[in-house]
This record gives sequence, structure tokens and C-alpha cells, in this order.
Amino acid sequence: MRSLAVLALAAPLVAALAVATAGWRRAGVAASIAAPAAILGSGLTLAWGVRDGVVRTGPLRTDALAVVMLVVIGSVGLLAVAASVGYLRREQAAGHLHPRNARRYGVLVDLFLATMTLAVLADNLGVMWVAIEATTVVTAFLVGHHHTRAALEATWKYVIICSVGIALAFLGTVLLYFASVHAGPTHDALGFGTLLGRAPHLDPAVTRLAGVLLLLGYGTKVGLAPFHTWLADAHSQAPAPVSALMSGVLLAVALTSLLRVKAVVDAALGAGFMRVGLLTVGLATLVVAAGLLIAQRDFKRLLAYSSMEQMAFAAIAASATNPLATSALLLLVMVHGMAKAVMFIGSGHLQQAHRSTSIAMIRGLLARSPALAGAATVGLCVLAGLPPFGIFAAEVGAARGLSDANLAWPLGIALLLVLVAVAALAGRGGAMLFGEPDAEAPPIPLGRLDVSVLWAGLAGCLLLGIASGPLGPVLRSAGRLLAGAS
Repeated sequence: MRSLAVLALAAPLVAALAVATAGWRRAGVAASIAAPAAILGSGLTLAWGVRDGVVRTGPLRTDALAVVMLVVIGSVGLLAVAASVGYLRREQAAGHLHPRNARRYGVLVDLFLATMTLAVLADNLGVMWVAIEATTVVTAFLVGHHHTRAALEATWKYVIICSVGIALAFLGTVLLYFASVHAGPTHDALGFGTLLGRAPHLDPAVTRLAGVLLLLGYGTKVGLAPFHTWLADAHSQAPAPVSALMSGVLLAVALTSLLRVKAVVDAALGAGFMRVGLLTVGLATLVVAAGLLIAQRDFKRLLAYSSMEQMAFAAIAASATNPLATSALLLLVMVHGMAKAVMFIGSGHLQQAHRSTSIAMIRGLLARSPALAGAATVGLCVLAGLPPFGIFAAEVGAARGLSDANLAWPLGIALLLVLVAVAALAGRGGAMLFGEPDAEAPPIPLGRLDVSVLWAGLAGCLLLGIASGPLGPVLRSAGRLLAGAS
């Protein structure tokens, strides 16, 4: 069990070295595909052996929450890297990509997977902060991959806003360190076990301030208001497979970091303090996301704001602080990751064909590319929370958990805003799928691998909706872990 956590972290680092050495060719591509497969395999294997316990391997912590996130990173990473093969090939064929840039892309994607894996496995709040900061550094170069003016602007916006957020998280981390040290001597003041163990003895005023700073800091990376403005620009300018990773995994990893912090603050102050903060930023983000979805005219930005809506609902579910709501939000994170990967990868085919991300330019997709349109239609159904897909089960579970926590009024507001967001998403998606295609519309070629990636992701969404299999006990264990820590 201990070696699997090391394998999950080492695999993408080895893949990055392979791509740096061999380039984005057969050996480098094989290593890059093997890396997320190793992460996914480690997560699924650990799902059988890790329940309510914690396995520590040096600075790494493997518990039920870490296992869930390893599955998310591995599954979405596998879809994104496999999609990158065709994406980069088409970019090179069109003359928009130099082989040297393809090598850099491969190295950065593997490092991106490594930093996210470290963030979810870290057994220390300081190490987790470093890993989250490293994701910003790595993805900044990926957001600017196309070297256009818009990509450069999005990169700087992403770096500046996320740096502000991560600076706030750093101040919160320092304050928790101060509170931990003053609660008694220790050699591991920021270890999660240490913080949870001495939580009743942490200074309440210092812990309260730390909680606010950490909520705002990590909330920035989740895409929560008020520091959400980087998200749509970065997602719209990044290569489509990178957008899939950022939307499907990076936001979830940042949310996991916030859940770790919440467990410590709840243990010190009670569940009420962070509950107010999560409900406030969650509902505010839902209002913003719903409004922006209604007014959106760009399909990649549309998907980005949809991610804001999903993460906001997950934050609201986290406020319930009971095992049912927490398990449901983790299921939501898993299914959302795969669904959003499918949608962003599909958007990459449209962007490459039209050299644009304007919704107005896409009409009659069902007639032009049935395979892509079919995947997009099912993907929209998943994101809309329709049964039998996993988001439906997750939202029902979250609603029950919020009701059990006597949070019916924020639940009612949240569901109303979610309906508005879903209606806007369906309306924009329907406009692209139906109608008479333009006679001059370019072809949208899809290879066998492209189609396989799209439908594999959707199959995962369906499977998690009807039978979670070995992941069911782990999800429930993660819910008990986070709720019990408070």
C-alpha cells in the first residue's frame, strides 16, 4: 500500500523526464499515457485497502479522500493525455505547432499531474500549499501555449489573481503554524494529524483569521467568488486537453485542499464558522455563474462558467459537514471531472476546425459530426444532472445532506440558481447542435482514438451513476473522515 502512493507521484515525474529526453514521439507519448494510468491504477487498488485508516509514507498521507482524488486525477488525466495525441497532431499538420513546443507541452502536462498528485497526498499543510503553488507555475505556461495576444493576457491574469489567492493561503498557513506552535512543542506543527490532534487547544482568534484567509486563498483556485475572474480566460485560451485538466481536476484538487483546512478549523471552532463562509461564497458564486452563463457567447467560456456553478454547489454541500453531503460532493467532483473533460476535449475539435470559439459560428453539429454531437448531447445531459448519470445521484445526496443539517433555505436558493444555469447551458448547447449547418462550414475530423476518449469518459459518468463499485465504500469513508474530523 505504501509503495502505491510513491508510484502515483513518481510516474508523472518519470514521464516528464521521458518526454524531455525523447520528445513528443512514440516513447514520450507512451510514457505520458502510462503516467495517469499508473495514478488511476494506484487509486483503484488503494480503494480496496484504504477505508477509515490513514497510511503514511514519509511526507505522504494516503486516506480515503486522497484515494478518491487519485482516481479523479488518473481518470481525467488519462482522457486528457490520450486526447492530446490527436490534438497536437492536428496542430502540427496545420502549421500551428513547432515540435519543440510539443515537447514542452508534454513535459508540462506530466509535471501538472505530478503537482496535483502531491497536493492530494501531502501530509503537511505547508507541503500542500507548495504543491498548489506549483500547479499555478506549471499551468501558466500551458495557458499561454498558443502564444497569441489573448493567451498572453489570460496567462498574466491567471498568474496575478491566483498569486493573490495563494498569498492569502500562505498567510493563513503561517497563522495556523503560529497557533499550532503556541499550543505546545512539536516537530510537525503543520502536519494534519498534529493540527487535528491539538485543534481544541488552538487560539480561537488566530484560527478564525486563518480560516478566512485559507477559504479565500484556496477558494481562488477553486474558482469561487470574489477571485473567480481568472477562470474563464484561462480555460478559454488553454489547449483543450489542458482546459479539461484544469476544469476537471485542478478545481477539484483545490477544493480538496479547502476541505482539509475546513476539517482543522471545524475541529477547533465548531462547524458553524466555516459553514457561514462556504455558504456565502458558494451562493455568491452561483449567482455570478448563472448570470454569466445566460450572457455567454463563447463555448469554452460557457464550459468554464459551468465549472464555477458545479464547484459552487460542491462548496455549499461541504457546509453541511455530515458524511452524506461530503460523500455526495466527492461523487459530484468525480463525475464532473470526466464530463467536463469530454466537453472540453470536444470543444477542442470545434475550435481547431473553425479557428474560433464563438457559439454563433457553430450550427447543425448533429448533421455535420454525429459522433461528436452525440457525445456533446450526452455530456450536456450529464452536466444538467439528469438520471441515470452520476451528477444526479450526487445532487440528490447533497440535497439530503443539506436538509439533514437544517440548511433547507440555502439549498432552495442553490437549486433555483442551478436550474437557471442548466437552462442557459442547454439553450446555448442546443443552438450549436441543431439547425441547418452553413454550406461553407469546415469538416470536423475525428479519429478512432478521439471517439474512444469521448465515449470512455461518458461511460464513466454513467457507471458512477448506477453502480460506484469499489469506490462506494471509499466515498463513504471519505465522508466520515471529513465529517468526523470536525
